[in-house]
Amino acid sequence: MPVGLDSYLGVHADALKVQTQRMDVLANNLANVDTPGYKARDIDFRTALAAAGSPEGGLTLSTTDAKDIASTATAEGGAALKYRVPLQPSLDGNTVDSQQEQAAFADNTVHYQATLTFLSMRLHNLLTAITGQ
Repeated sequence: MPVGLDSYLGVHADALKVQTQRMDVLANNLANVDTPGYKARDIDFRTALAAAGSPEGGLTLSTTDAKDIASTATAEGGAALKYRVPLQPSLDGNTVDSQQEQAAFADNTVHYQATLTFLSMRLHNLLTAITGQ
């Protein structure tokens, strides 16, 4: 019975995509740490991963009227972006806390590296099985 590469790799390929998107969002937050009025954003990893793994690509916003507001707060792949609640509000309206963003970026980097290592080992095992070594 043939097994597809997607099923062999499991959810980890989708996890890499979501972690990459989250790195982009966190880096954008850090880049705008001094921008007045900038609102820090983040991706809910569980929700985004569930949306990435579903055949429809996640839930879509349904509207009842043509005048309803369309959702534009999605990242590539349907991962919903959320605003981060500031620990200390600033006078200029910026909600980016550089230390919190750096910690989230470092945490995401560790998870990204772990996912890469797992995928690397899965592919190495597959190569070993193919070559018979």
